Amino acid sequence: MERKQLAPGVYITALDAAKFNRCRITIHLRFPARRESATDAAVLALVLERGYAACPDMTALSRRLAELYGADLGVDLSNAGTDRVLSADICGIKDAYALAGENLTDAYADIVFGTIFDPYLVDGVFDAEAVRIETETQARRLEAEFNSKRLYCVRQARRKFFGNSPAGIELGGYPAELVHVTPASLKAEYDRILSSATIDVMVQGADPARVADLLLQKLQGIARDPQPFAPPMGMPATAVQQYREEIPGLTQAKLCMLFTAGENADPPSVSILRVAMSVLGGSATSRLFRNVREKQSLCYYCGSAAQRATGVMMIDSGVEPGREAQAEAAILAEWEALKNGPITQEEVNDCRRGLLSGMDALGDSLAALESWYYGQITRGEPLYPPEYGKVLTSAVSLDEVRQTLQSYSYSVCYAVTAKPGTQGKGGAEDVQ
Repeated sequence: MERKQLAPGVYITALDAAKFNRCRITIHLRFPARRESATDAAVLALVLERGYAACPDMTALSRRLAELYGADLGVDLSNAGTDRVLSADICGIKDAYALAGENLTDAYADIVFGTIFDPYLVDGVFDAEAVRIETETQARRLEAEFNSKRLYCVRQARRKFFGNSPAGIELGGYPAELVHVTPASLKAEYDRILSSATIDVMVQGADPARVADLLLQKLQGIARDPQPFAPPMGMPATAVQQYREEIPGLTQAKLCMLFTAGENADPPSVSILRVAMSVLGGSATSRLFRNVREKQSLCYYCGSAAQRATGVMMIDSGVEPGREAQAEAAILAEWEALKNGPITQEEVNDCRRGLLSGMDALGDSLAALESWYYGQITRGEPLYPPEYGKVLTSAVSLDEVRQTLQSYSYSVCYAVTAKPGTQGKGGAEDVQ
């Protein structure tokens, strides 16, 4: 596969999909996040999914997708370090399987590009009723955060950790600012994204040359000033900040511990991070799972993850209320043991097997393959298949695992626990 540049800040990548009877076209717009318009960006993704100029409402769009043998359309907003990525994707059967010989590639491209480049507008701005509905939808989503205590604890910890830094801008926006979202403010954010974004189109099982032609047609007349990707960042090392929040009637306490690798301009490769996290807490044979969860029975779940672009490592767990400090101490002990004590080749190999198996499974899904390759684009890496990812993962050494874990310093601990005297019954809440 090759990432081909079509215009400044516009690229197309054709991926092999010969084994599939379906095709997929995805467009990613990566743009700089802004605190003042984060809420508009979150609502915009919801509004765009409702329809576009040729199918101006959800009913017309659903009918059109049904006509195309039940094609699927999705719009999403996600993080890429301190940038944002607005994505639209469509998936349906290949042209070869069309019963009447329809040109499905053109139809799919018309929908997915129409969603991004030809939104349904009324008097030059987004439809007021659609904006009202989706603003209310986003309000409910933000309110629902508190109902998942695991998610709530993680997000509270991240807010304390990142503070006012660019990585601290909320992906879903801010509840108090939803009242300021208007059809005009949404159009202003849309115009900013379209102008500043780096555009990547990923094509699987469709004619990439035809898709490229249709993309360039859509871009004609659009003022573009694509911005470079934000570089990796990190939060400086500080003394540990401890936070505790008590909630009446809570059954299972939540503990989120965040670590920083500091302001490292050259973070470890994603292969090294994957193996290091798998050994620490990312697998069923990890130290945290075997020792903290199974042997000491201190956690209902306990896992680790790391983000290369923001230099953060997270360990989150569900514990019995009142045992948060005990669980925290046990987790830190395992981290210290891996940093300073022996790491056996056998345990690294056990953890590595799960990663290699997961890479084998990537070839079974168009969406998984597309995500694999776009992840490399966001990291500025040359494109390589999962098979080579397995080679890189297999080459990670014990010293690289140790050095990666040694690079972190403990920064924030956020605990959500039961208010004394109100603890609920049982312990299965949010077990994952």
